[in-house]
Amino acid sequence: MKRIALVSLILILTLTACSQPNPSNTPVAAGPVSTSVQDAGGAAEQQETLVALFERVNPGVVAIKTVGAQAGSLGSGFVFDDEGHIITNYHVVEGSTQLEVDFTSGFKVYGTVVGTDLDSDLAVIKVDAPAEELHPLTLGDSDSLKVGQTVIAIGNPFGLSSTMTTGIISALGRTLDSLHATASGGVFTAGDIIQTDAAINPGNSGGPLFNLSGEVIGINRAIRTVNESTNGQPLNSGIGFAISSNIVKRVVPVLIKNGRYDYPFLGVSSMDELTLPVIDALGLKSFTGAYVTGLVPGGPADKAGLKAGDTPTSIEGLFAGGDLIIAIDGRPVKTFDNLLRYLLNHKSPGDTVVLTVLRGEETLDITVTLDKRPR
Repeated sequence: MKRIALVSLILILTLTACSQPNPSNTPVAAGPVSTSVQDAGGAAEQQETLVALFERVNPGVVAIKTVGAQAGSLGSGFVFDDEGHIITNYHVVEGSTQLEVDFTSGFKVYGTVVGTDLDSDLAVIKVDAPAEELHPLTLGDSDSLKVGQTVIAIGNPFGLSSTMTTGIISALGRTLDSLHATASGGVFTAGDIIQTDAAINPGNSGGPLFNLSGEVIGINRAIRTVNESTNGQPLNSGIGFAISSNIVKRVVPVLIKNGRYDYPFLGVSSMDELTLPVIDALGLKSFTGAYVTGLVPGGPADKAGLKAGDTPTSIEGLFAGGDLIIAIDGRPVKTFDNLLRYLLNHKSPGDTVVLTVLRGEETLDITVTLDKRPR
């Protein structure tokens, strides 16, 4: 469920740009190698790595043009397999009546949406293309990513085809609002999101985010913006978001087979962060964990006996007495983001999890049987 106190964000889509210095062509006298020459050699090697990567993977990246009832839009995507399945964002194809998929060779073909996922913002398009046009890209292991690693994006920002940009992984395990609404009018939460400083712009939506091995480790989804430019386009703030490749690995094969994917459902609402004033008001004995602010009546957590806060505190709208989830299946939970990331990557509807909670002075283990998110 959507967590309380979520800040409303303007989210758009694209990826990074970070130029590499050209190697020096100045002759160097014999003798000890200077630091500047060593740096130039390293830059030259990295440059060649990026050039080779682009040439290898670019044929697998496509542009997606949509025509809706009122206006068309432009996004990016990439080839998933030899059968002509293309992966992109759901919001790229949402409301479209016709899809055009453009390959880097110049080949163009109409596409049909065969599966959509509003929770993670994914869509699968099927095209009938010659074998020589299909260059499937390899999905990497997003669980192995580290903050600080170099990432590369290739897409079509502002319609500029085959644009390559670079950046780093800024953070892991972020959450965003999903596009899946709840019965009460809120939204569910999308988890296991990669944060990057790659400059993401309109048109990059649905395009691949690569590691230096040329593996797709994310699908570019959104940026956080602060202001808008004079032409109404959002300005990049250096904070971009991508759907992790391990989510893609779990979801896309099911979308191809069934057209939809069911996410595990716990049925709790939690807080973004435990600040010191909140900890004091709630009387918590821990600085970390996912505090249960609400339960879906009759949901999995409610049935299992978890408790939500119900006693007014000195902070308006904050109620004490709820459980603080500090572990799931023995794995520490520092924030709600940790909890959600574990559920999305390792659990399915019908599975059970053991939640370790602090309830006042007690530490309890509560077994919960997961359901699927209501539609």
